[in-house]
Amino acid sequence: MIEFAPEVTIISEQTIERIAEAGQPLPERLDRWVAKQVGELSRARVQKLIEQGEVRLNGVVCDRKKEMVKVGDRILITVPEATPYELIPEDIPLNVLYEDDQLLIINKSAGMVVHPAPGHDSGTLVHALLAHCGDQLTGVGGVQRPGIVHRLDKNTTGAMVVAKTEMALHSLQGQIQAKTARREYLGLINGAPSEERGTVNQPVGRHPKHRKKMTILPVEQGGREAVTHWKVVERLGNYTLMHFQLETGRTHQIRVHSTHLGYPIVGDSEYGSGKSLGVKVPGQALHAFRLTLAHPVTGKLVMGEAPLPETMEKLILKMRSLLR
Repeated sequence: MIEFAPEVTIISEQTIERIAEAGQPLPERLDRWVAKQVGELSRARVQKLIEQGEVRLNGVVCDRKKEMVKVGDRILITVPEATPYELIPEDIPLNVLYEDDQLLIINKSAGMVVHPAPGHDSGTLVHALLAHCGDQLTGVGGVQRPGIVHRLDKNTTGAMVVAKTEMALHSLQGQIQAKTARREYLGLINGAPSEERGTVNQPVGRHPKHRKKMTILPVEQGGREAVTHWKVVERLGNYTLMHFQLETGRTHQIRVHSTHLGYPIVGDSEYGSGKSLGVKVPGQALHAFRLTLAHPVTGKLVMGEAPLPETMEKLILKMRSLLR
């Protein structure tokens, strides 16, 4: 069931009705207006619902996203039940850093989505894992995200652990929640911090207007605790190579906290300028270089270290050359 803001009238679990009221910024395009009124639906999702005939304007199906909403208009949105993705194993090469009968640690490449989502129903890490592990992942953590303990953003590279048994899944998730698993990142930032190290302790939540983005958000408004420790590794003029260590693992946490400090990650088009000194970077220059955790059976420490991707190495070399 989708939860909506209190002022939205829910007719059933999947149907929402809203009446355009005076005082709202009207007239406004239908897709924009609905996305603002129903914050849990992205604008792209609203546009898809309009195309599918799931939006009625004053009792009539409206398939024009540019239709203008006026004061007094009654809009009815039907959100169909999500259809499970058919997960078919795909023989996608994986860079395995560690593996045994309980878990594996992989070095995720840039551009790889972790699990199926709208617009990504194939080519994900889950599809690759099903081919790599075979039937061993059956029933581990659910049908759509088998074995997934935690995620990395699509364009963030590096070490990521996957559980191969239900027991390992609970153990590894528990370590992350208890903050005993050590997750370390290297990132290139725009700017030069005056201090050598520090901690950002600011809650992170879904941006109230841009639903695909996260932002610093007070807990009373839905933000969740987020703690990131940082220290300078190498100063590169107007750029800095940083070491980040997570206590919590909120979506886009390092990227949001870096921007909050005034130093967005190089190449990050969502939270920064996206510029990367002429070196083509497939997204933000952020890499999960080390993951340390306790083995779910033996209790011994297991460490996965992922070498820097070639694009980040080139960026660092380019920055060093500019200082000569």
